[in-house]
Amino acid sequence: MDAMVLKRQGRPLERVQVHRPAPAPGQLLVRVLACGVCRTDLHVVDGDLADPALPLIPGHQIVGEVVEIGPRVEGTVLGSRVGIPWLGWTCGSCRFCRGGRENLCESARFTGYHIDGGYAEYAVADSRFCFSIPPGYPDLQAAPLLCAGLIGYRSLVMTGDARRLGLYGFGAAAHIIAQVAVSQGRRVFAFTRAGDATGQEFARRLGAEWAGSSEDLPPEPLDAAIIFAPLGSLVPLSLRAVERGGTVVCAGIHMSDLPSFPYELLWGERVIRSVANLTRRDGQEFLRLAPLAGVRTEVQSYSLEEANRALDDLRSGRVRGSAVLAIG
Repeated sequence: MDAMVLKRQGRPLERVQVHRPAPAPGQLLVRVLACGVCRTDLHVVDGDLADPALPLIPGHQIVGEVVEIGPRVEGTVLGSRVGIPWLGWTCGSCRFCRGGRENLCESARFTGYHIDGGYAEYAVADSRFCFSIPPGYPDLQAAPLLCAGLIGYRSLVMTGDARRLGLYGFGAAAHIIAQVAVSQGRRVFAFTRAGDATGQEFARRLGAEWAGSSEDLPPEPLDAAIIFAPLGSLVPLSLRAVERGGTVVCAGIHMSDLPSFPYELLWGERVIRSVANLTRRDGQEFLRLAPLAGVRTEVQSYSLEEANRALDDLRSGRVRGSAVLAIG
């Protein structure tokens, strides 16, 4: 099969022919129809996340058709459409797994990092960690739901009942979660790169009542903020924007170092917290919610062999919404 393979971090992916995988017990073989291009893929390719299983096929927002079912799989039929997310396997027995926090499992394995992902014509996945795709979403539009949507949803849940919500970095995740937040009656304030008038208009079109630069203060204090951009410098800026008792959620798997900032920005029972990965429960809840909230993803489509261009466009901020590889 054709695949885009990472052989060395910091280098472009290489298009190569590799053996099509076969499903082991408990696994599904899927023909990849679409695979989202995520900022986490960039962190793997660029070397921000250490020790990937090289050589590696990246990609963890996979929409595929089941073409082969391994032994000891129940409840899946050939030809069904499934989504394969970042969380690819957990031990099921540690205190985190037993306590409903499998996202923190120390033995967890991740798609497109430890396990070959979806920048290829076929992929295998543990059937227990695959999701049914809502029928109203075409393949390309469904792919971003599987990480941008899921991590965004977990981040949104961590803001509690915040009514005035700031979103820092209006990319793939924010453009989905803004729609969910508006459907819940929350007020959305969007923060983009300085001078990004197009991005600010995009945010307003999706329901944000205000959009400005990350350096700006919103017109009124926020109850909570979610930082989707991987910039530690946004932490003090967002703390400055939230009300006393407010929460700042850092949604990325990687972020540049936080700068020092005066304690007064944190004082007043403000909270900073991070999001780590996702749970299967997050996926089940969000994929039920997305159609009810009227979520529609905006995508820029690329072919499999254009994966390096898609990554470069994402790296350079040229993607509006989500980048997706159209493969099937």
